[in-house]
Amino acid sequence: MESKNPVFSRSRQQAGGWAGPAPSPDQLQNMYDAPSYAAPTRPAFRAMTLDDVVVRGFITLGALVAAAAVAWWLQVPPMVAIGAAVVALILGLIASFTMSTNPALILAYAVFEGVFLGKISSVFDGMISGIVLQAVLGTAFAFGAVLTVYSLRIIRVTPKLVKFGIAAAIAAIGLMLVNLLVGLFNDGGLGLRTDSPIGWAFSIVMILIGCFFLLLDFDSIEQGIKQGAPEKFAWQCAFGLTLSLVWIYLEVLRFISYFTSSD
Repeated sequence: MESKNPVFSRSRQQAGGWAGPAPSPDQLQNMYDAPSYAAPTRPAFRAMTLDDVVVRGFITLGALVAAAAVAWWLQVPPMVAIGAAVVALILGLIASFTMSTNPALILAYAVFEGVFLGKISSVFDGMISGIVLQAVLGTAFAFGAVLTVYSLRIIRVTPKLVKFGIAAAIAAIGLMLVNLLVGLFNDGGLGLRTDSPIGWAFSIVMILIGCFFLLLDFDSIEQGIKQGAPEKFAWQCAFGLTLSLVWIYLEVLRFISYFTSSD
């Protein structure tokens, strides 16, 4: 058996013979006593855990809520909120398509999105007192319901479900764009965002799509933990959860406004 000791594993110049004479006992002792200069070891790799996702999720949502509260308290002008929404959209697209795990990028998205949410929540609450609290509770209920459904495996994330859900989301966004364009020439557009049966049904569909993305987030977290994804992937998971919750919150806010008196 060939030894793995570097002293005895040197190449031979001839088959069956050593490259030189066998070292004496004193030479072997000197080799053994000589210090070894090993290459520096890399830091130990740590896989992502559920705690990592929870902590980073709270940090991201905390940044969003704090920015929303400041924007509400300061009553930022509408143009500032719209500008923040545009910046948040750009940062969100970058984080989504690059699968970024950069905490600075993700927290920046949360802050700008929070400014927009703070302003729009203030406007809705000014028209209908208490609607923001109802929307927050509705979003929390949706989160808990989807988590329960996923944990009990009532709905399983399959490739077929993913394709169907993505197709539905693309179709819904396409309809929103068409509704916006038609609205330039016809008041109310296609009626997708009006207080009407069509508007109610579309809002329900949008809430369900948000819940679908939340389902994908839970599956991504579970698969990441099982497959030993690096710790920094927890930031991408936190970003996905925040994005889905923002979607659901805005749709729940709009849906409740249809059935709540502004008196």
